[in-house]
Amino acid sequence: MTPHHFPRQLMTLAYLASIALMSSYAIWLYAMGEYRDLVVPCFMSLLLLTAYLLHLGQDIRSHLPRVVLLACAYGSVIAALYYQPETPLLWVGLPMTAAFLLLPLAAAVALHLVLIPLWWLLPSLDQAPPTLIMGYVALILLLALPRWEHARRRALLRATDPNDSECDAYHLDTLKERLHSEHQRADMLNQRLAVLVIHLPQRDMAEEQFGSRAAQALLNALCTEVYSCCRDHDLLGRADSATFWLVLPDTSESGALLVRDRLQRALSRRVLVETGQLEARIAACLPCPKESFEHYLQRLENRGNAQAGR
Repeated sequence: MTPHHFPRQLMTLAYLASIALMSSYAIWLYAMGEYRDLVVPCFMSLLLLTAYLLHLGQDIRSHLPRVVLLACAYGSVIAALYYQPETPLLWVGLPMTAAFLLLPLAAAVALHLVLIPLWWLLPSLDQAPPTLIMGYVALILLLALPRWEHARRRALLRATDPNDSECDAYHLDTLKERLHSEHQRADMLNQRLAVLVIHLPQRDMAEEQFGSRAAQALLNALCTEVYSCCRDHDLLGRADSATFWLVLPDTSESGALLVRDRLQRALSRRVLVETGQLEARIAACLPCPKESFEHYLQRLENRGNAQAGR
């Protein structure tokens, strides 16, 4: 279960706001003469600045600056509770909420359960009543409930809707079911079957640099060109975020290569405003005689990973 995917502009605003708040807190401590408590906010301000710079970098995965942001939230609250025991316990909810926004649901719940002994080692919580533990667990469940309900609704939608949520193609579960049926039919009737593995290398770059609309435009352009170049009974499905499988029933290797060349020419003529000429890596993958579906499926996944450079 993955974390929420916030727009890049919103995450940029979150990093800038965090830097401003932490720097303001450090300046306030300096003005109040609390020099002992000044070290942690200053260090956290530098870490948040580093997270912001990592966020701006195009070659850094988005989870790294988010982890730094979450660590700063926990570190600042723990330091405040340790050095200032009179700090209201309401601030404990700040890093807890941030964890459920920035981490997968299972990871956020596990993190909070592991941190229970750490909270009770703090001076402000060593005399806390046992009911506070119940409140802490209740807050975990309360924060986890919206994420769990959202995941349940998405699973229900995926079970009833065969199409991908972002483009006009089958999602992975339906794609595997239809491919399995075509594989069985080709094996029983001694017919041919081919699959084109299509990878869009610009997809992740477009989302990082130009936002979700540019990535959506890439996916829509690919689907439009594929449907204009293939037959009505061919199947297009999305294997992962930037990889598609085009299932070509009753198609030989030479026929698949002809479709690949025709599709590459059509995609090369498509020019988008943000990303320019549409680029795609296309490879044909045919099942071997008497090859099991599981082995063929693994070869398709390996071909997609190889095209993506993984």
